[in-house]
Amino acid sequence: MQDHTDEAKLLIVDDLPENLLALDALLRAPGIAVHQALSGEEALEQLLQHEFALAILDVQMPGMDGFQLAELMRSTERTKHIPIVFVSAAGRELNYAFKGYETGAVDFMHKPLDPHAVRSKVSVFVDLYRNRKHMRRQLDELERSRREQELLLDELRSTQVELENAIRMRDDFMSIVSHELKTPLNTLILEVQLRKLQLGRNNLAAFSEERLRQMVEKDERQVQSLIRLIDDMLDVSRIRTGKLSIRPSRFDLGRMVENVAQSFAPQMAAQGCELRIERCEPVVGVWDEFRIEQVLANLLTNAMRYGAGKPVTVRACATAEGARIEVQDQGIGISPRSLERIFCQFERAEGSESSAGLGLGLFIAEQIVKAHNGRIHVWSREGEGALFSVVLPLDAVAENNNLNASLLRTSSARS
Repeated sequence: MQDHTDEAKLLIVDDLPENLLALDALLRAPGIAVHQALSGEEALEQLLQHEFALAILDVQMPGMDGFQLAELMRSTERTKHIPIVFVSAAGRELNYAFKGYETGAVDFMHKPLDPHAVRSKVSVFVDLYRNRKHMRRQLDELERSRREQELLLDELRSTQVELENAIRMRDDFMSIVSHELKTPLNTLILEVQLRKLQLGRNNLAAFSEERLRQMVEKDERQVQSLIRLIDDMLDVSRIRTGKLSIRPSRFDLGRMVENVAQSFAPQMAAQGCELRIERCEPVVGVWDEFRIEQVLANLLTNAMRYGAGKPVTVRACATAEGARIEVQDQGIGISPRSLERIFCQFERAEGSESSAGLGLGLFIAEQIVKAHNGRIHVWSREGEGALFSVVLPLDAVAENNNLNASLLRTSSARS
Protein backbone atom coordinates (compact mmCIF):
# COMPACT_ATOMS: atom_id res chain seq x y z
CA MET A 1 0.00 0.00 0.00
CA GLN A 2 1.29 3.44 -0.94
CA ASP A 3 2.38 5.55 2.01
CA HIS A 4 0.03 8.52 2.24
CA THR A 5 2.96 10.76 3.12
CA ASP A 6 4.49 9.95 -0.30
CA GLU A 7 1.33 10.83 -2.25
CA ALA A 8 2.10 13.25 -5.08
CA LYS A 9 -0.45 15.87 -6.03
CA LEU A 10 -0.61 17.16 -9.62
CA LEU A 11 -2.34 20.38 -10.67
CA ILE A 12 -3.76 20.54 -14.20
CA VAL A 13 -5.19 23.82 -15.48
CA ASP A 14 -7.24 24.17 -18.68
CA ASP A 15 -10.33 26.19 -19.57
CA LEU A 16 -11.87 23.23 -21.42
CA PRO A 17 -13.45 20.55 -19.17
CA GLU A 18 -12.95 17.82 -21.75
CA ASN A 19 -9.19 18.51 -21.81
CA LEU A 20 -9.07 18.27 -18.02
CA LEU A 21 -10.94 14.97 -18.03
CA ALA A 22 -8.66 13.48 -20.68
CA LEU A 23 -5.49 14.61 -18.90
CA ASP A 24 -6.85 13.46 -15.54
CA ALA A 25 -7.51 9.99 -16.95
CA LEU A 26 -4.03 9.90 -18.46
CA LEU A 27 -2.21 10.91 -15.20
CA ARG A 28 -4.23 9.28 -12.47
CA ALA A 29 -2.36 6.36 -10.88
CA PRO A 30 -1.73 4.81 -7.44
CA GLY A 31 0.04 7.36 -5.21
CA ILE A 32 -0.93 10.28 -7.47
CA ALA A 33 -3.82 12.68 -6.80
CA VAL A 34 -4.89 14.93 -9.67
CA HIS A 35 -6.47 18.34 -8.92
CA GLN A 36 -8.26 20.24 -11.70
CA ALA A 37 -8.73 23.98 -12.28
CA LEU A 38 -10.70 25.64 -15.09
CA SER A 39 -8.98 29.04 -14.74
CA GLY A 40 -5.91 30.78 -13.37
CA GLU A 41 -7.92 32.16 -10.45
CA GLU A 42 -9.22 28.72 -9.51
CA ALA A 43 -5.69 27.36 -9.80
CA LEU A 44 -4.41 29.98 -7.32
CA GLU A 45 -7.01 28.86 -4.78
CA GLN A 46 -5.82 25.27 -5.18
CA LEU A 47 -2.18 26.35 -4.79
CA LEU A 48 -2.99 27.96 -1.46
CA GLN A 49 -4.56 24.74 -0.13
CA HIS A 50 -2.24 22.00 -1.36
CA GLU A 51 1.41 21.14 -1.93
CA PHE A 52 1.91 20.08 -5.56
CA ALA A 53 4.63 17.99 -7.13
CA LEU A 54 3.95 19.42 -10.61
CA ALA A 55 1.70 21.97 -12.33
CA ILE A 56 0.61 21.42 -15.95
CA LEU A 57 -0.73 24.70 -17.35
CA ASP A 58 -2.57 25.40 -20.61
CA VAL A 59 -1.09 28.47 -22.26
CA GLN A 60 -4.18 29.89 -23.89
CA MET A 61 -6.93 30.61 -21.35
CA PRO A 62 -9.37 33.53 -21.13
CA GLY A 63 -8.62 36.05 -18.42
CA MET A 64 -5.40 34.94 -16.74
CA ASP A 65 -3.41 32.86 -19.22
CA GLY A 66 -0.84 30.22 -18.39
CA PHE A 67 2.15 32.60 -18.61
CA GLN A 68 0.58 35.07 -16.16
CA LEU A 69 -0.27 32.26 -13.75
CA ALA A 70 3.34 31.01 -13.94
CA GLU A 71 4.70 34.50 -13.18
CA LEU A 72 2.45 34.72 -10.11
CA MET A 73 3.61 31.28 -8.97
CA ARG A 74 7.27 32.22 -9.37
CA SER A 75 6.78 35.42 -7.32
CA THR A 76 5.30 33.61 -4.30
CA GLU A 77 7.49 31.80 -1.76
CA ARG A 78 4.99 28.99 -1.28
CA THR A 79 4.73 28.10 -5.00
CA LYS A 80 7.94 29.30 -6.59
CA HIS A 81 9.62 25.86 -6.39
CA ILE A 82 6.76 23.91 -8.04
CA PRO A 83 7.88 22.60 -11.48
CA ILE A 84 5.73 23.97 -14.33
CA VAL A 85 5.01 22.23 -17.64
CA PHE A 86 3.16 24.19 -20.34
CA VAL A 87 0.86 22.62 -22.93
CA SER A 88 -0.48 24.42 -26.01
CA ALA A 89 -2.42 23.66 -29.17
CA ALA A 90 -0.88 26.68 -30.96
CA GLY A 91 1.61 26.19 -33.73
CA ARG A 92 5.31 26.15 -33.05
CA GLU A 93 5.74 29.29 -35.16
CA LEU A 94 4.29 31.40 -32.26
CA ASN A 95 7.37 30.52 -30.25
CA TYR A 96 5.34 29.92 -27.06
CA ALA A 97 7.94 27.44 -25.87
CA PHE A 98 10.63 30.13 -25.62
CA LYS A 99 8.30 32.41 -23.66
CA GLY A 100 7.35 29.49 -21.42
CA TYR A 101 10.96 28.78 -20.51
CA GLU A 102 11.44 32.49 -19.83
CA THR A 103 8.67 32.35 -17.21
CA GLY A 104 10.39 29.44 -15.46
CA ALA A 105 8.85 26.37 -17.05
CA VAL A 106 10.77 23.11 -16.94
CA ASP A 107 9.14 21.72 -20.11
CA PHE A 108 6.77 22.58 -22.94
CA MET A 109 4.44 20.09 -24.67
CA HIS A 110 2.33 20.57 -27.81
CA LYS A 111 -1.13 19.16 -28.35
CA PRO A 112 -2.11 16.57 -29.24
CA LEU A 113 -0.18 15.05 -26.34
CA ASP A 114 1.76 11.83 -26.60
CA PRO A 115 0.43 9.74 -23.66
CA HIS A 116 3.68 7.79 -23.25
CA ALA A 117 5.78 10.99 -23.23
CA VAL A 118 3.41 12.69 -20.76
CA ARG A 119 3.46 9.76 -18.33
CA SER A 120 7.26 9.48 -18.55
CA LYS A 121 7.83 13.17 -17.87
CA VAL A 122 5.30 13.28 -15.02
CA SER A 123 6.88 10.15 -13.53
CA VAL A 124 10.28 11.89 -13.47
CA PHE A 125 8.89 14.91 -11.60
CA VAL A 126 6.90 12.75 -9.20
CA ASP A 127 10.04 10.77 -8.36
CA LEU A 128 11.98 13.99 -7.83
CA TYR A 129 9.23 15.30 -5.53
CA ARG A 130 9.18 12.12 -3.47
CA ASN A 131 12.97 12.11 -3.23
CA ARG A 132 12.92 15.74 -2.03
CA LYS A 133 10.30 14.91 0.58
CA HIS A 134 12.28 11.87 1.70
CA MET A 135 15.44 13.96 1.96
CA ARG A 136 13.55 16.65 3.85
CA ARG A 137 12.28 14.06 6.33
CA GLN A 138 15.81 12.74 6.75
CA LEU A 139 17.11 16.26 7.35
CA ASP A 140 14.32 16.90 9.86
CA GLU A 141 15.16 13.62 11.58
CA LEU A 142 18.84 14.54 11.65
CA GLU A 143 18.00 17.93 13.11
CA ARG A 144 15.76 16.34 15.71
CA SER A 145 18.49 13.84 16.52
CA ARG A 146 21.01 16.67 16.78
CA ARG A 147 18.77 18.55 19.21
CA GLU A 148 18.24 15.40 21.26
CA GLN A 149 22.00 14.83 21.36
CA GLU A 150 22.54 18.41 22.49
CA LEU A 151 19.97 17.94 25.26
CA LEU A 152 21.63 14.67 26.22
CA LEU A 153 25.04 16.33 26.26
CA ASP A 154 23.66 19.12 28.43
CA GLU A 155 22.22 16.52 30.81
CA LEU A 156 25.53 14.65 30.85
CA ARG A 157 27.42 17.87 31.55
CA SER A 158 24.98 18.70 34.32
CA THR A 159 25.31 15.20 35.74
CA GLN A 160 29.08 15.46 35.56
CA VAL A 161 28.98 18.74 37.46
CA GLU A 162 26.66 17.19 40.07
CA LEU A 163 28.96 14.19 40.41
CA GLU A 164 32.00 16.42 40.75
CA ASN A 165 30.18 18.47 43.39
CA ALA A 166 29.12 15.29 45.18
CA ILE A 167 32.69 14.00 45.17
CA ARG A 168 33.97 17.37 46.37
CA MET A 169 31.29 17.44 49.07
CA ARG A 170 32.19 13.90 50.13
CA ASP A 171 35.90 14.70 50.28
CA ASP A 172 35.25 17.94 52.17
CA PHE A 173 32.91 16.13 54.53
CA MET A 174 35.41 13.37 55.27
CA SER A 175 38.11 15.96 55.84
CA ILE A 176 35.91 17.97 58.20
CA VAL A 177 34.63 14.89 60.02
CA SER A 178 38.11 13.50 60.56
CA HIS A 179 39.28 16.84 61.90
CA GLU A 180 36.26 17.48 64.13
CA LEU A 181 36.19 13.96 65.56
CA LYS A 182 39.91 13.95 66.21
CA THR A 183 39.80 17.13 68.32
CA PRO A 184 37.75 15.77 71.25
CA LEU A 185 39.19 12.27 70.82
CA ASN A 186 42.76 13.53 71.00
CA THR A 187 41.93 15.45 74.16
CA LEU A 188 40.34 12.39 75.73
CA ILE A 189 43.26 10.18 74.72
CA LEU A 190 45.75 12.67 76.15
CA GLU A 191 43.81 12.86 79.44
CA VAL A 192 43.68 9.05 79.67
CA GLN A 193 47.42 8.77 79.01
CA LEU A 194 48.21 11.37 81.71
CA ARG A 195 46.03 9.54 84.23
CA LYS A 196 47.57 6.21 83.27
CA LEU A 197 51.01 7.73 83.75
CA GLN A 198 50.11 9.05 87.22
CA LEU A 199 48.60 5.72 88.21
CA GLY A 200 51.68 3.91 86.93
CA ARG A 201 53.77 6.05 89.24
CA ASN A 202 51.28 5.39 92.05
CA ASN A 203 50.84 9.17 92.33
CA LEU A 204 47.32 9.19 93.78
CA ALA A 205 47.87 12.70 95.09
CA ALA A 206 47.36 13.95 91.51
CA PHE A 207 43.67 12.89 91.78
CA SER A 208 42.35 15.28 94.37
CA GLU A 209 38.60 15.81 94.58
CA GLU A 210 38.81 19.17 92.82
CA ARG A 211 41.08 17.75 90.14
CA LEU A 212 38.74 14.80 89.58
CA ARG A 213 35.79 17.16 89.19
CA GLN A 214 37.70 19.13 86.57
CA MET A 215 38.64 15.94 84.74
CA VAL A 216 35.05 14.70 84.69
CA GLU A 217 33.73 18.04 83.44
CA LYS A 218 36.35 18.18 80.73
CA ASP A 219 35.65 14.58 79.71
CA GLU A 220 31.94 15.29 79.63
CA ARG A 221 32.44 18.31 77.33
CA GLN A 222 34.50 16.22 74.92
CA VAL A 223 31.99 13.37 74.95
CA GLN A 224 29.14 15.82 74.37
CA SER A 225 31.05 17.26 71.43
CA LEU A 226 31.39 13.80 69.94
CA ILE A 227 27.70 13.06 70.53
CA ARG A 228 26.71 16.36 68.93
CA LEU A 229 28.79 15.63 65.83
CA ILE A 230 27.37 12.12 65.52
CA ASP A 231 23.80 13.37 66.06
CA ASP A 232 24.25 15.95 63.31
CA MET A 233 25.42 13.28 60.88
CA LEU A 234 22.52 11.00 61.85
CA ASP A 235 20.01 13.82 61.41
CA VAL A 236 21.30 14.56 57.92
CA SER A 237 20.93 10.88 57.06
CA ARG A 238 17.37 10.89 58.42
CA ILE A 239 16.51 14.04 56.47
CA ARG A 240 17.83 12.62 53.21
CA THR A 241 15.80 9.42 53.67
CA GLY A 242 12.67 11.20 54.94
CA LYS A 243 12.85 9.53 58.36
CA LEU A 244 13.43 12.49 60.68
CA SER A 245 10.89 11.97 63.45
CA ILE A 246 8.48 14.80 64.34
CA ARG A 247 6.57 14.42 67.63
CA PRO A 248 4.18 17.36 68.03
CA SER A 249 2.89 18.61 71.35
CA ARG A 250 1.43 21.86 72.70
CA PHE A 251 3.90 23.99 74.68
CA ASP A 252 4.91 27.56 75.46
CA LEU A 253 7.57 28.58 72.97
CA GLY A 254 8.53 31.66 74.99
CA ARG A 255 9.35 29.60 78.07
CA MET A 256 11.27 27.05 76.00
CA VAL A 257 13.39 29.83 74.42
CA GLU A 258 14.22 31.22 77.88
CA ASN A 259 15.20 27.81 79.21
CA VAL A 260 17.43 26.94 76.25
CA ALA A 261 19.05 30.39 76.27
CA GLN A 262 19.77 30.18 79.99
CA SER A 263 21.39 26.78 79.53
CA PHE A 264 23.74 28.40 76.99
CA ALA A 265 24.63 31.33 79.28
CA PRO A 266 27.67 29.63 80.92
CA GLN A 267 29.12 28.65 77.52
CA MET A 268 28.54 32.16 76.21
CA ALA A 269 30.24 33.64 79.27
CA ALA A 270 33.22 31.34 78.77
CA GLN A 271 33.52 32.74 75.21
CA GLY A 272 33.26 36.31 76.50
CA CYS A 273 29.79 36.79 74.97
CA GLU A 274 27.06 38.47 76.99
CA LEU A 275 23.77 36.64 76.39
CA ARG A 276 20.78 38.97 76.44
CA ILE A 277 17.36 37.32 76.77
CA GLU A 278 14.57 39.72 75.99
CA ARG A 279 11.51 39.04 78.08
CA CYS A 280 9.56 36.39 76.17
CA GLU A 281 5.78 36.55 76.31
CA PRO A 282 3.81 33.28 76.33
CA VAL A 283 3.48 31.90 72.80
CA VAL A 284 1.60 28.62 72.85
CA GLY A 285 1.44 26.40 69.77
CA VAL A 286 1.83 22.84 68.46
CA TRP A 287 5.38 21.92 67.47
CA ASP A 288 8.02 19.28 68.15
CA GLU A 289 9.63 20.77 71.24
CA PHE A 290 12.83 18.76 70.98
CA ARG A 291 13.35 19.72 67.33
CA ILE A 292 12.61 23.42 67.92
CA GLU A 293 15.08 23.35 70.82
CA GLN A 294 17.55 21.85 68.35
CA VAL A 295 16.97 24.74 65.94
CA LEU A 296 17.52 27.33 68.66
CA ALA A 297 20.61 25.50 69.97
CA ASN A 298 22.11 25.51 66.47
CA LEU A 299 21.44 29.24 66.07
CA LEU A 300 22.94 30.02 69.49
CA THR A 301 25.97 27.85 68.76
CA ASN A 302 26.42 29.67 65.46
CA ALA A 303 26.14 33.07 67.19
CA MET A 304 28.65 32.00 69.84
CA ARG A 305 31.19 30.86 67.23
CA TYR A 306 31.03 33.96 65.08
CA GLY A 307 29.94 36.56 67.65
CA ALA A 308 33.51 37.80 68.20
CA GLY A 309 32.93 38.00 71.97
CA LYS A 310 30.17 40.60 71.58
CA PRO A 311 26.63 40.44 73.02
CA VAL A 312 24.12 37.98 71.60
CA THR A 313 20.38 38.72 71.86
CA VAL A 314 17.62 36.11 71.93
CA ARG A 315 13.92 36.94 71.70
CA ALA A 316 10.61 35.19 71.03
CA CYS A 317 7.27 36.80 70.33
CA ALA A 318 3.87 36.30 68.71
CA THR A 319 3.26 37.77 65.26
CA ALA A 320 0.38 37.87 62.79
CA GLU A 321 1.97 34.86 61.09
CA GLY A 322 2.36 32.82 64.28
CA ALA A 323 5.53 32.71 66.42
CA ARG A 324 8.91 34.27 65.81
CA ILE A 325 12.31 33.39 67.29
CA GLU A 326 15.27 35.71 66.70
CA VAL A 327 18.94 35.28 67.47
CA GLN A 328 21.11 38.32 66.82
CA ASP A 329 24.85 38.68 67.19
CA GLN A 330 27.24 41.57 66.59
CA GLY A 331 30.12 39.51 65.28
CA ILE A 332 32.01 39.13 62.01
CA GLY A 333 28.90 39.00 59.85
CA ILE A 334 28.40 37.00 56.65
CA SER A 335 29.67 37.83 53.17
CA PRO A 336 27.17 38.00 50.27
CA ARG A 337 28.81 34.92 48.76
CA SER A 338 28.34 32.90 51.96
CA LEU A 339 24.74 34.13 52.38
CA GLU A 340 23.79 32.37 49.14
CA ARG A 341 24.74 28.95 50.48
CA ILE A 342 24.70 29.28 54.26
CA PHE A 343 21.84 26.79 54.64
CA CYS A 344 23.53 24.16 52.45
CA GLN A 345 25.14 21.01 53.81
CA PHE A 346 28.75 21.23 55.01
CA GLU A 347 28.86 24.98 54.37
CA ARG A 348 30.55 27.27 56.85
CA ALA A 349 30.95 31.01 56.65
CA GLU A 350 34.14 32.36 55.12
CA GLY A 351 36.81 32.89 57.70
CA SER A 352 35.37 30.14 59.90
CA GLU A 353 37.80 27.38 59.03
CA SER A 354 39.20 27.39 62.52
CA SER A 355 35.75 27.06 64.09
CA ALA A 356 34.44 23.69 65.18
CA GLY A 357 31.49 22.00 63.50
CA LEU A 358 30.61 20.10 60.36
CA GLY A 359 28.70 22.91 58.71
CA LEU A 360 25.45 20.99 59.24
CA GLY A 361 23.76 23.01 61.98
CA LEU A 362 22.04 25.60 59.81
CA PHE A 363 21.12 23.01 57.17
CA ILE A 364 19.42 20.86 59.82
CA ALA A 365 17.74 23.91 61.35
CA GLU A 366 16.26 24.95 58.00
CA GLN A 367 14.93 21.43 57.30
CA ILE A 368 13.26 21.25 60.72
CA VAL A 369 11.69 24.68 60.27
CA LYS A 370 10.40 23.77 56.81
CA ALA A 371 8.96 20.55 58.20
CA HIS A 372 6.87 22.76 60.49
CA ASN A 373 5.66 24.82 57.50
CA GLY A 374 7.79 27.66 58.75
CA ARG A 375 10.65 29.63 57.30
CA ILE A 376 14.06 30.80 58.40
CA HIS A 377 15.82 33.94 57.18
CA VAL A 378 19.14 35.61 57.81
CA TRP A 379 20.10 39.26 57.45
CA SER A 380 23.75 40.16 57.68
CA ARG A 381 26.56 42.41 56.52
CA GLU A 382 30.25 41.75 56.93
CA GLY A 383 31.51 43.24 60.18
CA GLU A 384 27.98 44.05 61.39
CA GLY A 385 26.83 40.73 62.81
CA ALA A 386 23.88 38.60 61.75
CA LEU A 387 20.18 38.27 62.59
CA PHE A 388 18.55 34.85 62.20
CA SER A 389 14.76 34.84 62.27
CA VAL A 390 12.52 31.75 62.50
CA VAL A 391 8.78 32.08 61.83
CA LEU A 392 6.48 29.17 62.78
CA PRO A 393 2.70 28.79 62.30
CA LEU A 394 1.00 28.26 65.66
CA ASP A 395 -0.43 24.92 64.54
CA ALA A 396 2.36 24.02 62.11
CA VAL A 397 2.15 20.25 62.42
CA ALA A 398 -1.60 20.14 61.80
CA GLU A 399 -1.00 21.97 58.52
CA ASN A 400 1.51 19.42 57.34
CA ASN A 401 0.41 15.80 57.44
CA ASN A 402 3.46 14.50 55.61
CA LEU A 403 6.46 16.12 57.24
CA ASN A 404 8.92 13.40 56.36
CA ALA A 405 7.99 13.58 52.67
CA SER A 406 8.48 17.34 52.81
CA LEU A 407 11.91 16.91 54.35
CA LEU A 408 12.89 14.36 51.72
CA ARG A 409 11.80 16.57 48.82
CA THR A 410 13.66 19.55 50.26
CA SER A 411 16.81 17.54 50.88
CA SER A 412 16.71 15.99 47.39
CA ALA A 413 16.39 19.42 45.80
CA ARG A 414 19.47 20.55 47.74
CA SER A 415 21.62 17.57 46.85
